[in-house]
Amino acid sequence: MTDESFRNPTPPEESGQAIVQRAKDILLKPKETWAIIDGEAATVQSLYVPYVLVLAAIGPLAGLIGGQLFGYRFLNVTYHPPLAGALVSAVLSYAMTLAAVYIVALVIDALAPTFDGQQSRIQALKIAVYSATAGWVAGIFNLIPGLFLLAMLAGLYSLYLLYLGLPRLMKTPQDKAIVYTAVVVVVTIVCIFAISAIVGLLAVQGNPAFGGSL
Repeated sequence: MTDESFRNPTPPEESGQAIVQRAKDILLKPKETWAIIDGEAATVQSLYVPYVLVLAAIGPLAGLIGGQLFGYRFLNVTYHPPLAGALVSAVLSYAMTLAAVYIVALVIDALAPTFDGQQSRIQALKIAVYSATAGWVAGIFNLIPGLFLLAMLAGLYSLYLLYLGLPRLMKTPQDKAIVYTAVVVVVTIVCIFAISAIVGLLAVQGNPAFGGSL
């Protein structure tokens, strides 16, 4: 396993404008952008701060605001979650998302040799980070609870970004990219369900409406 980029002392710095531009580029011209990302110096910190920290917050924040302003409608009944519980859920969802990105990177890196790729923890983290961009940006639809399905559909574009990024950054043969992508997606889905279950459980425990401590 090679972690050469962890030791690279000169990763690029990103301003707010740079975050927007990178997100726009990976969404609109992914092939060209993956080629640029492939050669960029990076560290865990430079990938997380500020890119992941900012974009990963869109969904939880939008969901928090939307739930308080519009509520959740089911069977002609509108439910507004208590603020304390909603805050707990948003914070936990955000924290779990940050952790999930790194977990997905570990999976990508560990599976690379299986698909004749080259292991590199930082390259795997780049893929986990930038392929998630579509889903994070689509999280803005959570502002209106009824549009959450649009957020899920838009997030599917992340799968395509993953498919393009794996052979480029992990040097996997193109003919194995589909299976590589599928395996990573399955593991990611398992992670998402696990995260959702944990967030839901902890949110209920922290919600006074359900006998929680907050």
